[in-house]
Amino acid sequence: MSYHLLHAFCRLLAALPFCALYAISDFAYLLVYKLVGYRRRVVRANLASAFPEKSETERKAIERKFYHWLCDYFLEAVKLLGMSREQMLRHIEFRGAEQMEQCFDEGQSCAAILGHYCNWEYLSAAGLPFTRHPEAVIGLIYHPLYNKAFDRLFIDIRSAMGGTCVRKQDILRRLVALRQSGTPSFFGYISDQAPKWENIHLWLPFLNHDTPVFTGGERIMRKMNNAVFYVDMERPERGRYVCTFRLITKTPAELPENDITRQFFEMLEHTIRNHPEYYLWTHNRWKRTHEEYNRKVENGELAKR
Repeated sequence: MSYHLLHAFCRLLAALPFCALYAISDFAYLLVYKLVGYRRRVVRANLASAFPEKSETERKAIERKFYHWLCDYFLEAVKLLGMSREQMLRHIEFRGAEQMEQCFDEGQSCAAILGHYCNWEYLSAAGLPFTRHPEAVIGLIYHPLYNKAFDRLFIDIRSAMGGTCVRKQDILRRLVALRQSGTPSFFGYISDQAPKWENIHLWLPFLNHDTPVFTGGERIMRKMNNAVFYVDMERPERGRYVCTFRLITKTPAELPENDITRQFFEMLEHTIRNHPEYYLWTHNRWKRTHEEYNRKVENGELAKR
């Protein structure tokens, strides 16, 4: 499907009211979960290993809720193309945004660290509550998708509420340019992806696993002396989100190395355990094991870190 055809189709979807979109989502759930079984084996394996203390019945309930939410997620994201900023604020509440404006008042830019939880696309609207600093750049760091049409579509979605999309390989250069121009910024780092072997910098306990993590985001936050916030998202009801910015530190350089990353994963696990159905379980996050990593280091395939 070409970008223009895909974009036009999504624009038509975005013009529908939420009730119609959720009716489509309910039908999509039957196709994605019941008929196709999209990545169902991966989801079940992830839930079984993350929550061994839960019964199979409990995990099946989480699984069904997860697929319902996954279908909602995509249509809610598409809806960004058809909402005004006033409508957007009726569907998401931002708590703690005044802390960031205070940082801007003091000449300090901010960084948000978050996981694939709830509808992370809605973070692109985080600048809407700002009243004293409308010039602040609200950005999302992204890894380009392999499908070029979907890559352009999600850039459109993430820019619809004033967000700026920056590729991860360009982010440091962009942040330095913003600082030199005196423009405050607030960029979001989704930091729970599975890193490539050569990018594994740290192993942490996370959801009952010895988990490899990438610490590049933390290194950038330290270099830029950002105030760092954890994005804690909730979904009290269908179609409504609450995004709470929880301050981790305003002095990142004073914390021990990797402490921001450690705190993030502890906070994210707490969030997930409260409502596990809103986490992105379709990714095989634990496909890389510490044992295999050590073997690669011993065989000289990787530089020991």
